[in-house]
Amino acid sequence: MNRLAGKRAAIIGAGSVGEGWGNGKATAALFAREGASLLCVDRNQDAAEATAALIRSEGGTAEVLAADVTDPEAGAQVMARMQALWGGIDILDYNVGISQAGGVLDTDDEAWARVFDINLTGAMRMVRAVLPAMRAQKSGAIVFVSSLAAVYSAPYSYVSYEVSKMGLVRLARSVARENAPYQIRSNVLLPGVIDTPHVTAFVDGETDPATLAANRAAMVPMGRQGTAWDVARAALFLASEEAAYITGVELRVDGGLTA
Repeated sequence: MNRLAGKRAAIIGAGSVGEGWGNGKATAALFAREGASLLCVDRNQDAAEATAALIRSEGGTAEVLAADVTDPEAGAQVMARMQALWGGIDILDYNVGISQAGGVLDTDDEAWARVFDINLTGAMRMVRAVLPAMRAQKSGAIVFVSSLAAVYSAPYSYVSYEVSKMGLVRLARSVARENAPYQIRSNVLLPGVIDTPHVTAFVDGETDPATLAANRAAMVPMGRQGTAWDVARAALFLASEEAAYITGVELRVDGGLTA
């Protein structure tokens, strides 16, 4: 325990889109349990407040910022709040993403642009805002949460989601290469079939939940879906000193699906 003791972390997408544990919510809770001071950022303030309240109920430290990553000033808002609260930032976890159903011929410019603005451009805005402070202190850990959809074709057709998530993989590598001399690490998670509220909200809200869960579990060699806690534990590893010599990597959290 206390693998993040004394660390200052911002979780972008710390709320949950529905009941249960989303990746961002679980990551925020786990980081706090490991000693980090958390800024829970979400466009839905109530969702962020719910995560922060849970952390505080366990004795952790958490504050809230309502911010929309499509706002060009969102990154500056996050960094200003981190400076005001704790004098800087050690960890950035970008855990925001939306899905838009449709293949190449079904996706218009507006839908494409919105997915990219949230999934990729928002990440660029955030990392651009935190890097000067991290460079000045010559330390920092950045974890981007992409998706296995970046490298693996699922039964669903979500071309804008897939391409934007692959862009996030490349962004993580670019950040890693440019900032390694400053001892700033940048890595990316590729969660596979994970049971989160996102699936119902954005991927398949029509199928009976039990049937959907069984169908998704059947896709995975381990015979089960992953959970938000699997993603959170992987993020914790990459954010901690246990990964002090790891940067520019893609960590698949997929139960062997792409093995």
